[in-house]
Amino acid sequence: MVHDNSASCSLVDCNRCGTPLIEIVTDPDLRSPQEAYDYLNTLKLTLQYLGISDCDMEKGSLRCDANVSIRPVGQEALGTKTELKNMNSFRAVKTALEYEVRRHEQVITAGGKIIQETLLWTTKKHRPNHAFQRAGA
Repeated sequence: MVHDNSASCSLVDCNRCGTPLIEIVTDPDLRSPQEAYDYLNTLKLTLQYLGISDCDMEKGSLRCDANVSIRPVGQEALGTKTELKNMNSFRAVKTALEYEVRRHEQVITAGGKIIQETLLWTTKKHRPNHAFQRAGA
């Protein structure tokens, strides 16, 4: 809470204790985990160069959520996506994307369907936690 004595009121800061939050969302243009990794590194360098952020992922200054969706060659529509939330290293993003792409391929090849869900990446186990499945999926 921020207490404003001149206005005799208190305000609730719902945005990281006074720190502005920038959310950058891209179109589904990235074609591989390596391309996502390269994009994130370029973005980080740009944000640091412009003085927008120190991009210290260990302190939470930068986080990444990544969506995964695959499609057969020649098909235009993307398949059902899964979302990997709140990852705090680019290496974890790349590893998590590689894992999810392989998982999607295995499920679809076996005749299954991908369930839209939000996942948390477990770095120590090198796999996602599927405990956060979206309602209605």
